[in-house]
Parts: sequence; C-alpha cells; structure tokens
Amino acid sequence: MYSVKNIKAKGVIVELICFLYVLLFVYAATSKLMDFEQFRVQLGQSPILTAYANWVAWLVPLAEYMLAILLSMKSARYKALFMTLGLMTMFTTYIILVLNFSDYIPCSCGGVLEDLGWTEHIVFNLFFWVLSIIAILQLTNYSTRKPISI
Repeated sequence: MYSVKNIKAKGVIVELICFLYVLLFVYAATSKLMDFEQFRVQLGQSPILTAYANWVAWLVPLAEYMLAILLSMKSARYKALFMTLGLMTMFTTYIILVLNFSDYIPCSCGGVLEDLGWTEHIVFNLFFWVLSIIAILQLTNYSTRKPISI
C-alpha cells in the first residue's frame, strides 16, 4: 500500500508540476492576448491553420486559462493533466508538421517563448509533455487504474 511519506512525496511532485503548468499557461495565454492581433495574423500565415486562424486565436488562450484553473483545483487535476498532455501533444505535433511540410514557419507562441529556436521549442514542449506523464503516473493507483487522493 502507500505510505504517508510516499504519498506526501508524490503530492509535492504533482503540486510542483501543476504549478509550473499554471505559470506556463497563464504566461502564454496572457502574452497572446496582449498582442492579440499579431498572434491572430501569425496564425493566419500558418500553412495548416489559415482557414481556422480567427477562432483558434481565441480558443488557444481560452484553453490555456481553463487548464490553468483546472490544474489549480485538486478535484479536477487528474483529468486536467490528461487534457494538458493532449494540448502539449497538439502543440508539438503542429511544430513538427510545420517544420517538415512548410517553407514558411511563423511563430505564434508569444512572450519569451517566441525567442526560442524550433529545436529548443520542441525540447521545451517535450519537457513539459514528460512532466504531464510524470504527474499522471504519480496520481494513478495501478491496482484500480483510478486516481489516488494526495
């Protein structure tokens, strides 16, 4: 079974990962909204998102804020981590697709993330992707395949 010490350690790890994600999502969403027109235009220049740029420009920051809120709520955290994993997978897949199938690669990340090169950006995303996996595994009770309470 789980010892109190083991559960506390898992809780600290999950809290830290969720805190990092909340910082990332709030920062990224706010950066996008502070320069919304540029963000929307860059999405419009994307070879993949051109037709959807207007609604994606609103959807992405909204999703980031929503996930920041859900990750802050212990009752929603387990499901929010899966949603976060999905969002980071989509972001990373998008970058890889654009890098491999496009001549023009606009960066619509916002803030200091915009200054990262593409390789660094993929590494950054994969780092956070791994953090999602770690947090999910820390919260999973392997005998029941359900979340544990920390």
